[in-house]
Amino acid sequence: MLDRAATHLISPAIQRLARLLVRAGLSANQMTLTGFGIGLAAAALIGSGQYLAGASAILLSRLCDGLDGAMARETRPTDVGGFLDIALDFIFYAAIPLGFAVADPSRNALAAATLLAAFVGTMASFLAFAVLAAKRRLDSLAYPDKSFYFLGGLTEATETLACFMAMCLWPQHFALLAYGFAILCLITTVTRIWWGWRAFA
Repeated sequence: MLDRAATHLISPAIQRLARLLVRAGLSANQMTLTGFGIGLAAAALIGSGQYLAGASAILLSRLCDGLDGAMARETRPTDVGGFLDIALDFIFYAAIPLGFAVADPSRNALAAATLLAAFVGTMASFLAFAVLAAKRRLDSLAYPDKSFYFLGGLTEATETLACFMAMCLWPQHFALLAYGFAILCLITTVTRIWWGWRAFA
């Protein structure tokens, strides 16, 4: 829901930094892989109870995620880049709740499992829509720079990042935050299914 506003706000700075990185010889795929590695490190830090360090790693990982697309647009976007971006992003999003479950299984495991199940709904509806949109050659007017049809919703990357930050700042309330965000993800999944039904009927 907030991704378009967040992208508009940070895009100029991201684009300038991306231009400098491209001139330094770095590629978009290298940035994607770097961000993914940092994201897994964030999950590991959280799993060991180092929540603030994990939060810092999450922010750095998401910076890399914003940079890779900008770097691709500075050179030439590729299908493999788009594939890596979305596939590794989804693995990252699943790894963070898993980290909290590892950190405190007795308190967090069920809430983490619930949130992961909710993530499956948002991810599946997102990808299913993108596949059929590509088949019908539909373009997203809201996100024209994406390498695939980007279907929005109540819980997008910005909201998920904010939720992860809250979990890291108040890990004792992880379960409450996870259940609450799972409900929002359920709403997103239902609305995406409804949009898909209308679009492809």
